[in-house]
Amino acid sequence: MRLFRSLLVIALLMAAASPAYADFTFFGGWNKTTPTNRALKGFALGGGKMIAFEFEYANNGQDIDEATPGLRTFLGNALVQTPFAVAGFQPYATAGTGMYRETLDTHKESAWSFNSGVGVKTSVFGPIKVRVDYRVLKLRGHPLYSTVHRVYTGVHIVF
Repeated sequence: MRLFRSLLVIALLMAAASPAYADFTFFGGWNKTTPTNRALKGFALGGGKMIAFEFEYANNGQDIDEATPGLRTFLGNALVQTPFAVAGFQPYATAGTGMYRETLDTHKESAWSFNSGVGVKTSVFGPIKVRVDYRVLKLRGHPLYSTVHRVYTGVHIVF
C-alpha cells in the first residue's frame, strides 16, 4: 500500500508539471544621458513563466574625446510577466542587482548596482520574439554617473 501511494503521488506530480521554459535574448540599445547617449550590446539568459529570472550582461565602450565612460554590467534580475500575450504583447516588470565596471581613461570603478524597469515582448513567428526594455540603473560606489537610463531592443528566443 505504501508503494502504491508513493507511485500515485509521483504520477500526479509528473502529470501536473509544466514543460521547461527558458529563453535567450541578444540586444542592442543605448545608455542615455551619461553625459551623452552611448550604444550598447549584450545578452540575457533566463527562464520562467509568470515569475522569471535572468542573467544579463551588457557593455558599451568609452569615448575619451567626449569624456563618456564605458560601462559593463553583470546583473541578475527577476521578472513578473503575464503568462500569455495580451493583444499580441507580453508586458513585464523587472528588478535586480549585480556588479558593474565603469572606465574612462585612467578612471576605473567597480561596485554594486541595482536596477528596475519595464518591457514588452511580442511574437514574430514560432519561438522568436522581439523584446523592448527600459531600465534605470543605480550605480553604487563612486561612479562618474550614478544613475543610468538604458533602452534596448533585442531578438528573444524561447526554448
